[in-house]
Amino acid sequence: MSNSSSITQFLLLAFADTRELQLLHFGFFLGIYLAALLGNGLIITAIACDHHLHTPMYFFLLNLSLLDLGCISTTLPKAMANSLWDTRAISYLGCAAQVFLFVLFISAEYFLLTIMAYDRYIAICKPLHYGTLLGSRSCVHVAAAAWGSGFFYALLHTANTFSIPLCQGNALDQFFCEIPQILKLSCSDPDYLRELGLIVFSLSFAFGCFVFIVLSYVQIFRAVLRIPSEQGQLKAFSTCLPHLAVVSLCLSTITLAYMKPPSISSSSLDLVIAVLYSVVPPAVNPLIYSMRNQQLKDAVWKLMTGCFSEAISCLFSSANHS
Repeated sequence: MSNSSSITQFLLLAFADTRELQLLHFGFFLGIYLAALLGNGLIITAIACDHHLHTPMYFFLLNLSLLDLGCISTTLPKAMANSLWDTRAISYLGCAAQVFLFVLFISAEYFLLTIMAYDRYIAICKPLHYGTLLGSRSCVHVAAAAWGSGFFYALLHTANTFSIPLCQGNALDQFFCEIPQILKLSCSDPDYLRELGLIVFSLSFAFGCFVFIVLSYVQIFRAVLRIPSEQGQLKAFSTCLPHLAVVSLCLSTITLAYMKPPSISSSSLDLVIAVLYSVVPPAVNPLIYSMRNQQLKDAVWKLMTGCFSEAISCLFSSANHS
């Protein structure tokens, strides 16, 4: 029997048992990670550099991309390193840091998606009050509130989870440190129930945010359908559908991960679901937001062509000097 005071490391679930499959998984997830870095990095840089995109909607999108980068960078690099070096170990402090950062980024992202629903509601249903209700100072305040709330939730859950005595070994059935998997190692029912109560409270609060998002979109769709021109309706929908797609992806994968019946739970299924909610959204969110947003696509294209032109100029300059 081991307890939490004697545990110095945890053993994460490996993606594969054979060396060939481990390297294959490393290459696959490296491609996904680089795509997420490139996509979110381009959106962040384009929004920061293009003054035409200095509006509340794009300010919140910039924050969303930062959170996506943080989320995928918390889990995937360690898993890829373990696959590459054929190991499963993560230190106790590393596991605690991973839990803290993952909960921070996931919670803050969900709060931010709720704020973005409010942004779309004001822009479409109350356009004359948009500048007043969502001025630059208000945007900074609500974005800071999302990050701050995520920090509070992460601190609360991490401190509570790692104060629970553990006596069921140190092997986790997940490729990163996930709270439900750590709770399975608990040997204290009262401490386990305390963290379980916090999770239920968090899910209740998340459900409240979900109700707010649904009510916002009910009002948005009613307002859009009253727009007389079809072109106006399409333009309004084009600003809402990407956000709605991201919210749906986030909620469906997290609900599948935490609400599935225990009877259908297995290590391989838990692994697939964890990849769906921790890896897929950060990688595909940039694609979802840029697909129907011509202004953002133009800014990203301008950024890429500008960088390419500058690189060519530098090469020619170096060649001339030599």
